[in-house]
Amino acid sequence: MEHKKIINIAVIAHVDAGKSTLVDALLQQSGVFHENAQIVDLIMDSDALEKERGITIYAKNCAINYKDYKINIVDTPGHADFSSEIERIIKTVDTVILLVDSSEGPMPQTRFVLQKSLELGLRPILLINKIDKKDQRAAEVVNEALELFMNLGATDEQLDFPVLYGIAKQGIVQKELTDQGENLIPLFETIINHVTPYPDLTSEPLRMQVSSLAFDEYIGRLGIGRLFAGTISEGQEVTIAKNDGQLAKGKITGVFVYEGLKRIKKQTAVAGDIVIIAGISDISIGDTICDKNNVVAMEPITIEEPTLAMNFLVNKSPFAGKEGKFVTTRNIKERLEKELEVNVGLRVQPLSDSSVDGFRVSGRGELHLSILLENLRREGFELAVSKPEVLLRRDDVNVLLEPMEEVIITVPDEYSGTVIGKLNLRKGTMLNMDMVGTHTKITYSIPTRGLIGYQREFINATHGEGILVRKFSGYEQYKGEIPSRGNGVLIANELGTTAAYALGALEERGSLFVTPGTKVYEGMIVGIHSRSNDLVVNPCKNKKLTNTRSAGNDDAIRLSPPIIMNLEESLEFIENDELVEITPLNIRLRKKWLNASERKQYEKQEQTPVE
Repeated sequence: MEHKKIINIAVIAHVDAGKSTLVDALLQQSGVFHENAQIVDLIMDSDALEKERGITIYAKNCAINYKDYKINIVDTPGHADFSSEIERIIKTVDTVILLVDSSEGPMPQTRFVLQKSLELGLRPILLINKIDKKDQRAAEVVNEALELFMNLGATDEQLDFPVLYGIAKQGIVQKELTDQGENLIPLFETIINHVTPYPDLTSEPLRMQVSSLAFDEYIGRLGIGRLFAGTISEGQEVTIAKNDGQLAKGKITGVFVYEGLKRIKKQTAVAGDIVIIAGISDISIGDTICDKNNVVAMEPITIEEPTLAMNFLVNKSPFAGKEGKFVTTRNIKERLEKELEVNVGLRVQPLSDSSVDGFRVSGRGELHLSILLENLRREGFELAVSKPEVLLRRDDVNVLLEPMEEVIITVPDEYSGTVIGKLNLRKGTMLNMDMVGTHTKITYSIPTRGLIGYQREFINATHGEGILVRKFSGYEQYKGEIPSRGNGVLIANELGTTAAYALGALEERGSLFVTPGTKVYEGMIVGIHSRSNDLVVNPCKNKKLTNTRSAGNDDAIRLSPPIIMNLEESLEFIENDELVEITPLNIRLRKKWLNASERKQYEKQEQTPVE
């Protein structure tokens, strides 16, 4: 079989640096689409949540041809919570295109993805994107990137990286900042000149490692990964070296490769290509597909451990089962087991308390878990979830450790003092502060605990003008107690429908989450109290009607717009004695104990000192 020149590349960057936009341009300029094809923006972000949020959540593959080369492209997530996607994909590529914003420079997540690439010995290509920005500082950003390479221990060969400049949105890349770019040819040429195509290992025994999974309703579970050696064919009998060391027999029933965005069926695939295989129903990430007579397992794919956990509980509110299709423990268990097959950064355990129906689910961050919950909600699931908790650990000398994050904040100068004060209260330590024009750029090291519930407060404190980016940085000694939410909540005292008359009176006590005509139940949270204590209220009370009429008494009630919180904001807002009730139609906040007397009993137990 004739050997093909195959190069696999990954596009890596911080969130919103332009990765998916660059992949769009690469696909368009390589002739993947027909002349009359209707092309949408962010082609690779095919998931509904990815399109809505404008972020890449799942790593995805495509392939283009340039001259006599086949270039497989992996579009990776930029958000720290989905770094497990990057960790396993990076082993399948020959180089990475490191995309850096010409204004922002290297961000926390840039450091993470670059470190993984350098550890594997890859030689990156640096592309300074968005050079059309008015505040671009491309020359400084190149120096900052070089400094980052050196800090991460890059070799002399890795430090000799090519630098390109571009505007991904316009499909332009140029070799010098002063050039007049027209297309992506400088990038294509740099890739084929900088990277040696995968060597011809087709005569060696089969060796392929599965780096991601997919599912097809017709052919079942699919394993996706790089074919490191040999060839793989439809009908071939193989041995699977599992991640846990066990061996299993299998037969390949289908072989596919990428051409453009499509999955193309092949009789045989060759070494170097990214291949999709069918026929092995229990294939898992990290498994090695080997020749049946020559089993050589590859090094297991290790994923960093989760840092955050929450309880997924069966919904037992008075409205349970009225809006969702899947509401039982069995439904939730089956769906979480299915998610574990493809979401390698996730951990699921049954709750240790046998009296509570649910599971403890651990992930890499609030966004990682909230994306899962949002998908469950859209699929028709109904459940309740607890406040996110950080996962603590102990070191060799039994010192309690907690996860820490590096946070880079850019805010207008007038809000910097407020932000610094709040982060200090949350046990943060300032690492650096720079003045950039009319803005202040602050770098903090802060416990993950300190950032739970801070996002909304940050947006309010900076009037929506601040930018906060964060990255897990490791474990440090436990920093002590962190102040919780300052305000109490307004709690409904009965089952019913809210009335404008009652809500008008409650506005004096705080800010509301509900509008007139909203169905509520006892123990449901209907607003934020203006004071620190919780307050039980009746939002369903109607005005008593009389025959007496007087001027001014019956004016229309004008209510302020309610606070509408999305799923992430709801998870950040709740305290330990509260839950978020999630259904396909609504997101509600509630107390764990709906009855007032049960809540008092719980409070007494909490206040009782442990001897």
